[in-house]
Amino acid sequence: MMGRRTFLEMAGAGLLGAMLMPTESRGQGLLERRIPRTGEALPAVGLGTWQVFDVAGVAAELTQARETLKTFAAEGGRVIDSSPMYGASETVTGQLAAELGLLDKLFVATKVWTSGKQAGIRQMEDSMRKLRVKRLDLMQVHNLVDVETQLATLRDWKAAGRIRYLGITHYHAGAHAELERWIRKGDIDSVQVNYSLAEPEAERSLLGAAAANGTAVIVNRPFAEGAMFGRVKGKAVPDWAKEVGCESWAQFFLKWILAHPAVTCAIPATRNPRHAADNMGAAAGALPDAAMRRRMAEHFNSL
Repeated sequence: MMGRRTFLEMAGAGLLGAMLMPTESRGQGLLERRIPRTGEALPAVGLGTWQVFDVAGVAAELTQARETLKTFAAEGGRVIDSSPMYGASETVTGQLAAELGLLDKLFVATKVWTSGKQAGIRQMEDSMRKLRVKRLDLMQVHNLVDVETQLATLRDWKAAGRIRYLGITHYHAGAHAELERWIRKGDIDSVQVNYSLAEPEAERSLLGAAAANGTAVIVNRPFAEGAMFGRVKGKAVPDWAKEVGCESWAQFFLKWILAHPAVTCAIPATRNPRHAADNMGAAAGALPDAAMRRRMAEHFNSL
């Protein structure tokens, strides 16, 4: 449930009403959320590539990754996120997107993960080459590494049209205060942060700060690296959750996240085509209201 501070910050910024309005859907009727600074609409479920797309040279797994990306796009997905930290994931993403004719259809995000201005520039140029893009949709400072230096370059690149949006990321609640400090400076287009039923700390303050400052929120670790499925193994999704279209535990977890109005997109990582289709199902149909969301949290925490 949205905290009082979050509510007041969003209301004070005039954002609460707009964010709680029914979201426009196009195409297959998937939930879309708008990037606050531009109004650009994105499907609310994306695809992460950490570990799962680091499969260069492994024929069977590369074929599986190709089928996953094909399925993801066929289901209406567009946002795909990578990093130079993820081994060969950028190379595989670029290769498969080119093979499938998706280079002009995807919203491609990656990260800079190094110290020093020139090292950052070299790494970002290498990432763009691997991803086979001339202009990147979103470049993010990974885990706030040398954040001030890298953001200075990103501002220059954005002004020059080399990237469309700039952002910052982290995977741990211990960094939320620092993420929030940078968001409040006012020119961060996107923040990527861990947020889930197992790791809900971002809703204490960070999500409200993002909303109040017009910053998009991309959610990583929506399944806490898969640990949440261990909690529910052998247990059926409760019948009452099917009222909002939860046909699987993945959809239960994702719909809880997407019901927070500050969230722009969640990016579960998978190389399984069936899982990719199931994840996209969370962006279809109704979302839980505040009462249902509380019930979902209580149920999960009781397991």
